[in-house]
Amino acid sequence: MLKTSIRNKLIVLLMIMTIVPFGSSIVITYLYTKNSLEDQVVLESSNLLYQGKVNLESYINELNGLTLSLYNNPDFINYMRSPRKENNSLTIGIVKHVVQTLLYTEDTVNGVRISFAKDDRAITATKRSTVVFSNRIMDSNREAFMRAQRSPYNMFIEPTYAQQEKSIKSSKDIITIHRAFMNVPEDEILAFISLEISPDKIVDLSRNLYNSETEEFYLLSSEGEMIYSSDIDVNDDQKDQKWISRILGKKEVSGTLEWKEDSFNGVMMYDQLSASAGGWILVKRVPFTNLYESAFSVAKINILFGVIGLSLVVLATLFVSFKITSPIRILLQNIQQVEEGNMKVQVESFGSDEIGILGFRFQQMIERINHLINREYKLELENKTNQLKVLQSQINPHFLYNALQSIGTIALKNKVPQIYSLITHLSKIMRYGMNMEEDVVTLKKEINYTNAYLLLQKERFGEKLDYIVEIEDKVQEIEVPKMILQPIIENYFKHGFDIRDGVGRISLKCFQENDLLVMIVSDNGIGVTESRLKDIHEHFQAEARNKSGEETNIGLKNVYVRLKLYYNQRAEITLENQEEGGFMVTMRLPLKIEGEANESNHH
Repeated sequence: MLKTSIRNKLIVLLMIMTIVPFGSSIVITYLYTKNSLEDQVVLESSNLLYQGKVNLESYINELNGLTLSLYNNPDFINYMRSPRKENNSLTIGIVKHVVQTLLYTEDTVNGVRISFAKDDRAITATKRSTVVFSNRIMDSNREAFMRAQRSPYNMFIEPTYAQQEKSIKSSKDIITIHRAFMNVPEDEILAFISLEISPDKIVDLSRNLYNSETEEFYLLSSEGEMIYSSDIDVNDDQKDQKWISRILGKKEVSGTLEWKEDSFNGVMMYDQLSASAGGWILVKRVPFTNLYESAFSVAKINILFGVIGLSLVVLATLFVSFKITSPIRILLQNIQQVEEGNMKVQVESFGSDEIGILGFRFQQMIERINHLINREYKLELENKTNQLKVLQSQINPHFLYNALQSIGTIALKNKVPQIYSLITHLSKIMRYGMNMEEDVVTLKKEINYTNAYLLLQKERFGEKLDYIVEIEDKVQEIEVPKMILQPIIENYFKHGFDIRDGVGRISLKCFQENDLLVMIVSDNGIGVTESRLKDIHEHFQAEARNKSGEETNIGLKNVYVRLKLYYNQRAEITLENQEEGGFMVTMRLPLKIEGEANESNHH
């Protein structure tokens, strides 16, 4: 078709002439915009990290200055040198004043602790308690004190725990600053001063360094411990977060790194505080999806203009070739629809020329085929109806009903109510089946008929049979085809009841699910094999007989065919084995039956 159609050749040529320039422009613009945006974001983020680094260093240095200011207090230094000798009320008052000054100078300081190096004593104070002189327990902070002692700045900043953006608790400490207090000018350590710092200031500074909607930010210690995290799912386990080890291994104090591991695909910028401020590392991560969002927008705009231009070219081409090729193409499309099964195509008039006459003859042919199909379908429908009535007449001859009535009367006179009850149920079954004029009934009538059938089976098998019928009240008045439940239930007694284990059980449930009536019949038989189940489905579809010539599954097949006739393709019947054993038939029907409307317009 492509090689022989002039219209297609012209469309392809003009599309190539349009797509190639537009496509090249889109690709070049996207790549240029992408690289420019990446450089711009990296530069802005690096500058922002540097400013955050300066602010954090300034804040840490302010906290550092609190402990360094103690060297300017000779009374405090004398007490630290000889705490027991200077243990008088005046000195104690000075020490309390110094500790409270440390505690209340900065709002973020939550606690102060002074642990003497050579004396098992400690001075502690928090904003919730007064200054307390007590015996100290050094084991919990021993490692931090040793690291402060080894530091060239006599200071160590210990992260207490990683502060995560979604679970910030301002009442807890985020870091503890430990300082080794020296006996200047000597190298002797007098005590270790610890300041417990709340997260408020550090969290506020960290929040200003990233956009929570599109970016991630992390604050790490010099050893890679997580101090602040904007993502609650990211921890400081360097086995899981390999990017932490990668940044710690960098010799540069700041830089940029592209990363495509650990569930992250994007660019990372980092900067490190000076060693005197703890050597913390600021890391900012920007995913490629957010980084190139603007580039995608520009590309979409270019694509939109390209599509508009291409559409104009196609419209112009169609307009030029419309008068010549359009009638033939429409006729070909109608023929293709007929090939696909659509017999309702309407061919418009193309005039009185040769093409117009061809279209008129084509329309006549379609109408003739439709007439033949409808006649064949109605004959098939009538044949199926006659088959059903023959089946009903075989099961329910009229004379049996009168005979059963007489037998029931005799049983009642002879005071045998059980026989009368059974005869009554059997009479209901016969009366229900004898009514040939009623093809559609309410579900309530169908259930009453089914209950009568099950009661007779219960009387027959006694304790060997147990059944349950559950019907929602709101579905009882819904109309359904007559006798669609009894053939399915009867199938259990024919094929599954005698080979069961234990008491035979059968269940019927009817309820509404959205716009469908659902009816489920399940039993505890042994079910059927997968190959047999496949054969039954193929038998339904083929509507044929087995190799021996005897009809198989006539009850199930009858139900299947009638559902298709009444509901067309809107009804569904499912056959399956249950996991706990047994067989289950599920029917899903529309709430409103289509009836004759479908039967007369099958095609």
